[in-house]
Amino acid sequence: MAESWATLGIDLHLEPSGPGLRRGLTDALREAVRSGRLTAGTRLPSSRSLAADLGIARNTVADAYADLVAEGWLTARQGSGTRVAEHALPRPAGRSARRPRPPGRPAYSLVPGNPDLATFPRAEWLRAARRALAAAPNDALGYGDPRGRVELRTALAGYLSRARGVRADPDRILVCAGFTHGLRLLGELLHARGLRTLAVESYSLDVHRDLVERAGLRTVPLPFDERGTRPGDLTGVRAMLLTPAHQFPMGVALRPEHRAAVVDWARRTGGLILEDDYDGEFRYDRQPVGALQDLDPEHVVYLGTASKSLAPGLRLGWLVLPPSLDPQEVAGVGFATGVLDQLTFAEFITSGAYDRHVRAVRQRYRRRRDALVAALADRAPGIRVTGIAAGLHAVVRLPPGTEQSVVRAAAWQGLAVQGLSRFRHELATAEPLDALVVGYGTPSDHAWTGTLEALLRALP
Repeated sequence: MAESWATLGIDLHLEPSGPGLRRGLTDALREAVRSGRLTAGTRLPSSRSLAADLGIARNTVADAYADLVAEGWLTARQGSGTRVAEHALPRPAGRSARRPRPPGRPAYSLVPGNPDLATFPRAEWLRAARRALAAAPNDALGYGDPRGRVELRTALAGYLSRARGVRADPDRILVCAGFTHGLRLLGELLHARGLRTLAVESYSLDVHRDLVERAGLRTVPLPFDERGTRPGDLTGVRAMLLTPAHQFPMGVALRPEHRAAVVDWARRTGGLILEDDYDGEFRYDRQPVGALQDLDPEHVVYLGTASKSLAPGLRLGWLVLPPSLDPQEVAGVGFATGVLDQLTFAEFITSGAYDRHVRAVRQRYRRRRDALVAALADRAPGIRVTGIAAGLHAVVRLPPGTEQSVVRAAAWQGLAVQGLSRFRHELATAEPLDALVVGYGTPSDHAWTGTLEALLRALP
């Protein structure tokens, strides 16, 4: 049986033109290389395959290849096929032969927001993926439920109830592509329901503030003092975004009386609390504080993510919604996360691998935080770490007026680190504080010692 053209070689889009097939094909191939559409080292289809694709004689293709080899555009070696020559692309006119160097990258980073990506459990994740794919029904690969796969929603309901005290029903869970995607969905829905203001913490991520403002919501800062966020005057506020277990970036937990106050506000006014539990699993000095959602599931949206516990590149997050928000309405018509990653994460949770991984990295990050505190006590006794022993970052308080100079000094040491001022809401009224937000979870193990030394050298 003759082979179908669809089974031969690789795909290559060409449109030969000109007075003859050979010349037209030669010109089309030369232009594809010259324009960069075929890059150096690209292996071309065999003459037989390309002839079948184009419906022309094999000798015509072979002759075109031979012409371009002679001109230096292509190379042909026995056993290696025909490829685009490494030196084929001409040097752009008027430009230096040297490639411009990419912008310099710091040698070390303490920028918060990332876990140690080297700790991602590749082998365990791969095993979970194999088991999940083998067990998945065929219909799992279809369009499915916009809320996410039921396997993951069920696994999350059990895990969140057990580990974070969240009252979660799988039918009330919406899987999303990370925290920012979930926040965008909520911002758009709240705006559609007539809300125009969202209260946020005085120090928070500007990325999150910008996101909800693009959805049409104005952000207003809540009062803040040394003991953390305070509810303050909530007149006219119908929704707020909080990080109650470990306020980002200030590093304190929302005090019990303030937790009670915001829940009481939500009950009295019908307000909505968006709870960002971004690193709730990582508390080092005691058992983690349970989720605020457990106090009032009717008025709290719980937002969680695997970005800190596993890796942000997974794009896996979830919302636990109160009865007032329909998961189908929040999700809309979009499908946020690939079904294979959802099935794998569900298997990762139910097999116990997720708990084992979290316990292992919890110890790793605790040791790093302890090393940071000890090094500061030894080398910079006038500077201290504030906030609770939790999460993947710490706030390092500095002498008044020194924040910007320390950030510049760190840059001279090849260290990327952020000052607290960049997280401050422009309308915040509390006295500004000088501090660094040190993401000690970011460096890999082999870089940790050098990173810490660079930080110590930058301090006053």
